[in-house]
Amino acid sequence: MTNLIQVNVVAADREIWSGEASMVVAKTAEGEIGLLAGHEPMLAILAPGPIRVTAADGSKVVAETEDGGFLSMEHDNVTLVVRDAHLVS
Repeated sequence: MTNLIQVNVVAADREIWSGEASMVVAKTAEGEIGLLAGHEPMLAILAPGPIRVTAADGSKVVAETEDGGFLSMEHDNVTLVVRDAHLVS
């Protein structure tokens, strides 16, 4: 099993960020969740707030969304679909 996950943060009109990561932390309608390689498949509603990604090289990426969206994880692929977001770091 690999320790990395493929992450795609996308809006309807563009890709916000895409790459390999060791962890994703996002706020869902039910609370904050952290996703690592091997996490069980899931689908969740994103609440407004930061999406924090620890990239494969150890750098931190933060995308801020004010409208929320959806999160899907399956087979170490995480897709976060947001109405709009911007990178803050």
